Amino acid sequence: MQPYDIIIVGAGGGGMYAAMEALQTNPKLKIAVVSKVYPTRSHTSAAQGGVNAALANRHKDDTIDLHIFDTIKGSDYLADQDAATILCEMAPYVVRELENLGAPFSRLEDGTIAQRPFGGAQKYRCCYCADRTGHTILTTLFEQCLRQGVHFLSEYYLLSLEHDGQKAQGVVVMNMQTGKIEALPARSVILATGGYAKMYWQKSSNAAGSTGDGIAAALRAGLAVEDMEFVQFHPTGLRKSGLLISEGARGEGGYLVNNKGERFMKTYAPEKMELGPRDLVSRSIEIEINEGRGFDSDAGQYMHLDLRHLGADLILERLPQIRMLAIDFEGVDPIKEPIPIRPTAHYSMGGIDANNDGATAIQGIYAVGECSCISVHGANRLGGNSLLDILVFGKLAGRHAAQLAPSLNPGAISTSAVEKSLKEIEGYSHHDRTERYGELRDELGKTLGANAGIYRTKKKLEKGVEDIMAIKERFKNVRVNDSSAVFNTNLFQVLELKNMIALAETVARGALAREESRGSHSREDFPVRDDEKWHKHSIFHMNEKGDITLSTKPVTMGKYPLQARTY
Repeated sequence: MQPYDIIIVGAGGGGMYAAMEALQTNPKLKIAVVSKVYPTRSHTSAAQGGVNAALANRHKDDTIDLHIFDTIKGSDYLADQDAATILCEMAPYVVRELENLGAPFSRLEDGTIAQRPFGGAQKYRCCYCADRTGHTILTTLFEQCLRQGVHFLSEYYLLSLEHDGQKAQGVVVMNMQTGKIEALPARSVILATGGYAKMYWQKSSNAAGSTGDGIAAALRAGLAVEDMEFVQFHPTGLRKSGLLISEGARGEGGYLVNNKGERFMKTYAPEKMELGPRDLVSRSIEIEINEGRGFDSDAGQYMHLDLRHLGADLILERLPQIRMLAIDFEGVDPIKEPIPIRPTAHYSMGGIDANNDGATAIQGIYAVGECSCISVHGANRLGGNSLLDILVFGKLAGRHAAQLAPSLNPGAISTSAVEKSLKEIEGYSHHDRTERYGELRDELGKTLGANAGIYRTKKKLEKGVEDIMAIKERFKNVRVNDSSAVFNTNLFQVLELKNMIALAETVARGALAREESRGSHSREDFPVRDDEKWHKHSIFHMNEKGDITLSTKPVTMGKYPLQARTY
């Protein structure tokens, strides 16, 4: 088949913004968006609270420079400052572009886009659509992509990323509806496949499909991945399910309360209180629970998020989805009762090593959004900067790929690449295999939660690495019991597990090596940030045998020097 000019893997906000921008740059391009789900089911739809931009609608003295500084400080000074500058400088433009495309942002009385306070920010700069901001952005972009003629290949599963060592060749995928393995040649490939926090399983805000597929494919294809040990735990997941309760709930004035009735954040962030950065608030909740000030339940100990003082009118207007989640999953109406919450694995700061255009070391291969590490978030992401990340760098990668693609002439994807995937998949059904997916998946989630969670130690991390390596070995004997070709969910679960095992190894090995505490990575045995030894990025590679190696590269600094991070 004739190659696509650009194949985008992932139909979330980053992928669809890239597709839209690429076609606006060059309307003659042949572009396909490949996704294992339908676009409107992408995980962008789960983003609730908003997108940051220094519009100065609420605080007239807000500036882009303040946004840049808040982002770098929030990252615990591990963000690359040139990338963070691009992120914040483009923020007002992409938000206004979305507004012009029809995204129905909530409004202030003067008709301008409403902005609410978010953690780690000096000013009210988080633009929102009630508490459904991600869903609103996703549907707006989907409509625009359909209008512009983007070709969607929904329910196709990414098996491998192909290149010749210098430039992109395309991808190998499986049609989930038929079971057929297909090679899709392309001049350029943009990976926009999301993060990997669902590997934590029992306490995660992520959708079931957030299994790091694009990052794992890049890792197996020889590309570098970066800063994988930095996994953000959101402070307010629902007690039982881990489902997200937006930071917007605290942005609107919600209180975090312990079993003594105290707003305990006054101890940990006396100025910012509940609107401290996410890593700090999550650690504070864990300390309160560990010191006996949590509430008990069959689902484990938890804290209260109290919205009652906000009043029914505000909750119904600005937090309607939060209310329904609390009612549906906890049996609690926030208008009348506090919401039971506990930190939940939420976001992966690490991902595919990419530059400020989203480009990787292989010409024509790009990575954007949560699957990338352009390193605008460093060791901890500020709330409201994730939707901004997918928009800004989706736009830049789409534009760059559109300008470059016509000059690239990729070689054909080898038949051996398709045959390799076919042989692997057929092998999972061999009758001699005895390991069960469910057992391995459960063990992976448990060991990550126990040994690579909010608080880490050398002993725990060594146990985590040992467990993951044992699971990796046992996976070689895993069996797919479903022999059907059509929507073989057992097969796709096994393929996702393979990806999560590879990425879990990088998380645990990176955390074990990093002997300091920085942002979301908190070592009880190394409680202090060590700028002399560890102010650098972790870089991971996988060799042909599947072994992981770890190296480092420097952080790109700018006008903001290293300083103590206090709130």
